[in-house]
Amino acid sequence: MKEQLAKIRAEALAAFDGVKDAAALDELRVKYLGKKGELTAVLKQMGRLTAEERPAMGALANEVRAAVESALDAAAGKLEAAALSARLKAERVDVTIPGKPVRQGRRHPMNTALEEMKEIFIGMGFTVLDGPEIELAELNFDRLNAGEGHPSRDWSDTFYFDTDERVMLRSQTSPMQVRAMDSMPLPIRMIAPGRVYRKDEVDATHSPMFHQVEGMVIDKGVTMADLKGTLATVAQRLYGPDTKTRFRPHHFPFTEPSCEMDVQCHKCGGKGCPTCKGEGWIELLGAGMIHPRVLEMAGIDPEEWSGWAFGFGLDRLAMLRYKIDDVRLIFENDVRFLEQF
Repeated sequence: MKEQLAKIRAEALAAFDGVKDAAALDELRVKYLGKKGELTAVLKQMGRLTAEERPAMGALANEVRAAVESALDAAAGKLEAAALSARLKAERVDVTIPGKPVRQGRRHPMNTALEEMKEIFIGMGFTVLDGPEIELAELNFDRLNAGEGHPSRDWSDTFYFDTDERVMLRSQTSPMQVRAMDSMPLPIRMIAPGRVYRKDEVDATHSPMFHQVEGMVIDKGVTMADLKGTLATVAQRLYGPDTKTRFRPHHFPFTEPSCEMDVQCHKCGGKGCPTCKGEGWIELLGAGMIHPRVLEMAGIDPEEWSGWAFGFGLDRLAMLRYKIDDVRLIFENDVRFLEQF
């Protein structure tokens, strides 16, 4: 048995020293140290020895096992080091080679215009609100004083989800004004930017999906003069102190009296061109004093409180801000166009 152990030790150490890969190393481990390995087979013969021979032979067997395991570990470490060296050599990076240029991204012009708009209104004490794009007719029309039969509720104008015209893609962010009246304490100063949807793509200034920034002020003693002064200030902050605006009488069910605000066309300077459809002015927003009935539906006493509301077309606002000729360019994601901003 002594000779067998010595032979196993010598053969195992030589085999581990010359092993070339992990698979061969595992085969050698099983051959010498496995349950059916050569060393285990020799140890099973211990029962044949006398009581005097067993201690010495057991110590020798433990010494041989330790030597074989040590050789196994050394061989495994050698293979790992060789694999790492080969990988480092194969994946070597020449740090002297010029790096690949990284293209710097830019803000979308519409997002830039939105951030400017938020900054202006937050500076005036307004709160920015966000809401769902799928709305109920109650909030999108009924609570805004647009009853059954109003043209804006027609299937040719609004994207409905159901046949009874109760659920739709919101056609305006005005429902957030209703939500604000229901949930915010008075007085209220808020704006609600977001995507809205209408079946409208007739020219270069319209799109079936566009963005709005609607806002509302409710306080005691609020007048039309406050509305005009605020909106004129916003236009001058956006387009410069020499910006020309005009207010025209209009009608909206949500407000009474109502108006629309135009800014002079950036393309032609008021002379008339295809962008402004020859008028020299581009409609920027609708606004007006909040209708007393709308306040009453929200539980607000119109004898004590008054307010005004407005709605910007954010896409058209960006067109004017960056002198873009066609609103459709904003949604086409043409890199050549976006890189100009």
